[in-house]
Formats: sequence, structure tokens, C-alpha cells
Amino acid sequence: MRFLVTAGPTREWIDPIRYISNTSSGRMGYEVARQALRRNHTVVLISGPTNLRPPRGVLTVPVETALQMRSAVLCHLPEADALVMTAAVADFRPAKKCSRKIRRKSSLTLKLLPNPDILADAATIKRPHQLFVGFALEDSIDATENALRKLKAKHLDLVVLNTSQTIGAERSTFVLITKEGNMWRFECAKRTLAARIVRFVEETVGRDAT
Repeated sequence: MRFLVTAGPTREWIDPIRYISNTSSGRMGYEVARQALRRNHTVVLISGPTNLRPPRGVLTVPVETALQMRSAVLCHLPEADALVMTAAVADFRPAKKCSRKIRRKSSLTLKLLPNPDILADAATIKRPHQLFVGFALEDSIDATENALRKLKAKHLDLVVLNTSQTIGAERSTFVLITKEGNMWRFECAKRTLAARIVRFVEETVGRDAT
């Protein structure tokens, strides 16, 4: 099968040396790409800036901003059997990037614009045979409800619920929820979770094809 995987953070530039980003390491997406490759699938990895080396044999598309990631996803999506969206895309970007370094001031006001919802945009052109996996990073008591809303709103086949404590951690607790309402809770390493996601895609696509 053909996997399209996104990974890492995005950078939204304020001026030539400052940007808005987050602490995503990109490891989850890189592990999914690695596990899919080990199972002899074709993989396109769209990656924000990370310190990771992409697995050999994966087509890697480097991007920086959310707009660049959106463009890359929509470009490669028509050929994909599965989209696994692990990237931590910045929710906002500066309305204007200053061409020169902003000098120190007593105060500074930044106007921010919302970034596009890449999964929601991808859902508008999702084909019947395609399978979507999304991640829901939550830190509230309504975490499961929020993940279920994301699952339905973005036409996901599987949502992986994790918490802010997961960022940067090699092992954590994840909750997997399918569109049929099945739910599994795992405490495992990201590599193990990545293998489970790949197997889920294989089993679901195989089941739907019969």
C-alpha cells in the first residue's frame, strides 16, 4: 500500500530569526514511516523541521510552515491509500512576517491568523478507499469527548488520543478509537504504537476490499 505520513512541528516565521513552533520531535511520524517501510509499503513522509534522519527508502518532503505542509499533503494525497497525520501543526501564524529582525521594544503586539485545518481540507477530497488516521493531543478532562468530535468532524477511521506529557517522551499511554466506536488503551513505546497503526491500516483496507 501507499502511506502518506506527516511528522514534526511547523515553524511560523515572525521575522528572519524568530518563529512560532512547538516541542514536537517528529519521532511518532518517523516511526510510522519506518514500520510501514518494514512491511514493504511505499511511504511518502512530509516532515517539518526535526533532528531525525528519515528511513532509507522513504520519499521525504521537507516543509516548514503549515501552508507548505497543507500544499504537500493535498499534492500527494490522491495517490495514497492511507494518510497518517502525526504532525503537530501550529494553530496560528503571524499575519505578516517582518523582513528584518524586530528590535527590542517595551512591548510588542503580534497579530495572528488561524492556520488551515489540513485534515479537514483533506477530508473534502477523501476517496472511498482511503483511510485516515489522526492524532488528538489533549490536556483537559474532556479529552475523550474532544477526540471523538475530531474523529467525526474530520472523517477519520482511527484517532489516537494522547496527552501533552507524550511530547518528547519515548513511552506513554495512548487511546485508539475507531469510527465504529471500538476503543483500546495502551501503554507502550512510540515504535510499538506505530506498528499497531500500520497493522490497523493493513487489516482495515484488506477487510474493506473483500
